[in-house]
Amino acid sequence: MPNSKKTDTLPIESDHRWQAVLARDSAADGSFFYSVKTTGVYCRPSCPARTAKPENVQFHLSRDEAEAAGFRPCQRCKPDQPSLREQHIDKVTEICRLLETAINEPSLAELAAIAGLSSFHFHRIFKAITGLTPKAYAAAQRGNRVRDQLMKSQTVTAAIYDAGYNSNSRFYAQSSQLLGMTPSDYRAGGANSRIRFALGECSLGSILVAASEIGLCAIALGDDPDYLVRELQDRFPQAELIGGDDEFEQWVAKVVGFVEAPAIGLDLPLDMRGTAFQLRVWQTLKQIPIGEKVSYRDIAQRIGAPKAVRAVASACAANTLAVAIPCHRVIRSDGGLSGYRWGVERKAELLRRESQV
Repeated sequence: MPNSKKTDTLPIESDHRWQAVLARDSAADGSFFYSVKTTGVYCRPSCPARTAKPENVQFHLSRDEAEAAGFRPCQRCKPDQPSLREQHIDKVTEICRLLETAINEPSLAELAAIAGLSSFHFHRIFKAITGLTPKAYAAAQRGNRVRDQLMKSQTVTAAIYDAGYNSNSRFYAQSSQLLGMTPSDYRAGGANSRIRFALGECSLGSILVAASEIGLCAIALGDDPDYLVRELQDRFPQAELIGGDDEFEQWVAKVVGFVEAPAIGLDLPLDMRGTAFQLRVWQTLKQIPIGEKVSYRDIAQRIGAPKAVRAVASACAANTLAVAIPCHRVIRSDGGLSGYRWGVERKAELLRRESQV
């Protein structure tokens, strides 16, 4: 008879994992398993079997843990075998590794054939898991390579071709959006680029808003406005920082308005500068609805990297666009708020306001 001794200290109805079981949430598959002492089996959260009584349920972090407790795999959901989502994650991860090293970008049909799926199905699954289309993911990888090559190569032209662009014209058509400045200025450490910025006050303290020619590149909160400006200067040491004009002040007003009343939304262009992994995390964060909270593990699963929980936390910490990229909606698996670049108290207040929307 399986060992059914309870290890959970909270009532099971208060556990977020029980809610996932009730919802048969396939997105939770792989993050935990649950066993039922009356049947002696363990299942994945999405198991279609009749819902067990909560007093008969126990949670497990892994298959091995469930089996060590004496439970056998459910014959309906087969938790000892990869789930369909896990199979999709493995295929998408394989394609991501390919795109990260490919000089010549494969076509959608070629990528779908490698994954063993139709082009339509593959495109939908890839975007659902990574938050980006295959084309956008490949473009982000080329962007990383060209930024790296611009700092290494002797000429801009050499950097362009080494990064995988087939022609100068194709790169220059995208260079402003990719770099936020000309390639030559990027090689010079951001020289000649212009960053508009403005300081203001909101209910959370001082706020700094900055924008490149592409869009907002910084939203920072703090107690010391001088520190916020120094931090901006450190990020763009060679750029020309200029005060915002009347049009930019309207942007600042929209940002402040969004901080005070999240329900109004924030429809402004963003200049997100980061690695391909960070961009995947940030794009996924933008899809979290107002009022919803997720864990770092949830985000790792959504981007197809379930073991990269710490890397997800690092990407959240590297976010420089407070509220626009809502990293404050990410909490620990136990419900704790964990850290926040602009202060845990501000994180708590932002979540409180959004819970009332």
